[in-house]
Amino acid sequence: MAQTENKPVMYSALEVAKLCGVVNQTAINWIKNNHLKAFNTPGGQYRIYPDDLADFMRSRNIQIPAELRAACSGGDYLPRSLLIVDDDRGLNSVVAKYMKKTVPDLAVFQAFDGFEAGSLMTEKQPGLLILDLDLPGIDGFDLIRRINESDRFGKPVIIVVTALENEDVENKVMNLGVRSFIKKPLDLVALAELIGDSLEN
Repeated sequence: MAQTENKPVMYSALEVAKLCGVVNQTAINWIKNNHLKAFNTPGGQYRIYPDDLADFMRSRNIQIPAELRAACSGGDYLPRSLLIVDDDRGLNSVVAKYMKKTVPDLAVFQAFDGFEAGSLMTEKQPGLLILDLDLPGIDGFDLIRRINESDRFGKPVIIVVTALENEDVENKVMNLGVRSFIKKPLDLVALAELIGDSLEN
């Protein structure tokens, strides 16, 4: 596999098979049937670019390994990335604007319900998630459980923000593996510091 700055430039059919958890012939069939974009080397070997492989895997709901995400060019893997999930559009936008301004080199995405959050997490696999619990569609608790049960969303650091007053809520989400629990109204300065610390760690 050719490399540039320790990142693979292209994959062979055998390497594709290993990344996708299939036999070599299956990967070759994907290519021959034009499901997976590839080109031939002068020696007649198939080669696949990381972006094309990631697109294919995403379309088949196949987990994209970290090494492939890191090799993609278009921001497919964004370790310094944040997804804000809150149906309060005003608050969501205020937090997004503040984080873009305050935290260097942070890619910020926004979702306003649980379904949109799931779609963006599958596509972007952000490193950090700010999550409101009281959401339309799939609520925050359900989304946390889905993250824990499947690798398709990546494994983001989860910061819960909520206006819920139930004393059991904090214990419940912390037991689900949430990194931090913050009550509204939000302290944006403290939240930015928490995100910065999470990125460094």
